[in-house]
Parts: sequence; C-alpha cells; structure tokens
Amino acid sequence: MAMTEAASLTVGELEANYHLYCKAMKMLIMEERTSQEIQRTVCWSRLETLHNCLPSMYKAPDYLFTLLRREHMQKKGPK
Repeated sequence: MAMTEAASLTVGELEANYHLYCKAMKMLIMEERTSQEIQRTVCWSRLETLHNCLPSMYKAPDYLFTLLRREHMQKKGPK
C-alpha cells in the first residue's frame, strides 16, 4: 500500500479494522517477533493512529503489545 493510500484512511475505516490490527499483532507475538520488529509494522502504526485520535477508546499499541505478550506467555507455559 502506498503512503498516500495509508494517509487517506479515515478514522472510521481504522476503527472498522481494529480487530484485524489486534489479530495481526497477536500473530506477530505468536511468531515471537521482537518489540522493535512489531513497531515497524502497519498494524502498529494503525493502532497508534487510533490511539492518538481517540485515546479514551483505544489503548496505546505498546500497552496492547504488553497485554497480548503476557497472554501468549501464560498460554505457552514454562519451558
């Protein structure tokens, strides 16, 4: 997707796809990608945009990352 296409997304379009961005982040965590790798993804930037536009409705991506990573680690169990 070209940068102009990404810039033309509305908040409503971002909100409509919120669950997909969370699902993408969850998949990246399951692949055991690093925080730095995930921060460079489209899903991170879209979640960040939603948080910046509507902070009372959407948590920051780093907060979501922490929650999802903790959940993944609990499911994974001790090594």
